[in-house]
Amino acid sequence: MHVENTVEGLLELIKSCNGELVALTGAGISADSGIPTFRGKDGLWNKYRPEELATPEAFRKDPVLVWKWYAWRMNLVFNAEPNDAHIALALLERKGLLKAIVTQNVDNLHERAGSRNVIHLHGRIDEVRCTGCGRVGRLEKAPETIPPLCGCGALMRPNVVWFGEPLPAEALNLAVELCSQNSVIVIGTSAVVYPAAQLPYYAKKAGKTVIEVNPEITPLSDLADLSIRQRAGDAFRQIRAILEAGDSP
Repeated sequence: MHVENTVEGLLELIKSCNGELVALTGAGISADSGIPTFRGKDGLWNKYRPEELATPEAFRKDPVLVWKWYAWRMNLVFNAEPNDAHIALALLERKGLLKAIVTQNVDNLHERAGSRNVIHLHGRIDEVRCTGCGRVGRLEKAPETIPPLCGCGALMRPNVVWFGEPLPAEALNLAVELCSQNSVIVIGTSAVVYPAAQLPYYAKKAGKTVIEVNPEITPLSDLADLSIRQRAGDAFRQIRAILEAGDSP
């Protein structure tokens, strides 16, 4: 079908998927919530070296340094609010137009916006995991003691996937299954981190639609049936308004 390269055209294409649609979200969807992206011009990796802060080796070498950085990030996340893009996706799910969200983000803004079916590929920053007994705990604020210790005496670490670590198998397998059977809308991701960047190709191989919402051209842009060159918050602000208007009596 021919679709106009506009937000209205985007919503038309979303509706044409008849609920067989999965969202793949990256750091760009949370940028309008005040959470820095990683690879944009103001991204976190332009200020810090990943190998100093987000690897198992870095944690073993200096857990205090790693935890100070994550405590700062946790405070950003806990003080952030879901933006129009998060809320619009929750509305699409509620209306039966979106089946699931596969996110590379470690914030919990999708859930806070009301989304129910969210697959976390890279873990959650509001969780900690014991390096000894493996216990997982949920946080409502950054730990006051740096580094935090488990009741068993071992160090706790952020329950996120670091560079050099595999993605959780159950989450990845579910994401591959969903993207192999449904159309995919890719929102705010640079499409350079694998295996997540491979997911839209499963949809394309199955003859499904691939949609991209990103202000910048990415490696997925040539693959996409429709690319909206806007920030996620800007594009979905209009979609949120249209969806909410439809809820009115």
